[in-house]
Amino acid sequence: MPQQCLSRGDERIVTEPSGRARDPEAVSRFVEHFAAQLVEAGLQRMPARVFAALLASDKGVLTSAELGEQLKISPAAVSGAVRYLAQVRMVSREREPGSRRERYRVHGDQWYEALTNREAVIKRWEDALREGVTSLGADTPAGRRLTETLAFFEFVDREIVAMMERWRAHREERFGRGEG
Repeated sequence: MPQQCLSRGDERIVTEPSGRARDPEAVSRFVEHFAAQLVEAGLQRMPARVFAALLASDKGVLTSAELGEQLKISPAAVSGAVRYLAQVRMVSREREPGSRRERYRVHGDQWYEALTNREAVIKRWEDALREGVTSLGADTPAGRRLTETLAFFEFVDREIVAMMERWRAHREERFGRGEG
């Protein structure tokens, strides 16, 4: 069920599928603030805004039209942002039941999925660095620098795996199995 807009005098209220009324300006402020934080961390602006809007939605699901309306962006901007977010496993696409329209979902485990995707990138970097050490020679200044960089990424890789195991246990203890 999509968001519904109601008016009370001069005040515009957004009612989420949960039935809870929310101030659209407060939602917009959160979305833009959190998106700005994601941009500072390296995410592109439009995917950051789309992700924050999905995260702020009670159901974690919005259609392209709803995203476009809420963020005041074009369907092409939504499409490009969602394509990127799906590629890095931060959102998924699904068909609306009984419709040809797609909707986009953010999951409770989106951070886990995003880090898991980063783990694959780190593995590729490790392979490239190993190749570089072999090519440049481990005993050269550049080879030693690459060896240290490789050691750092191997350390990060091991820590991410261990951290994700601890997170799964912590998440289940705190939130139960739930969605995700």
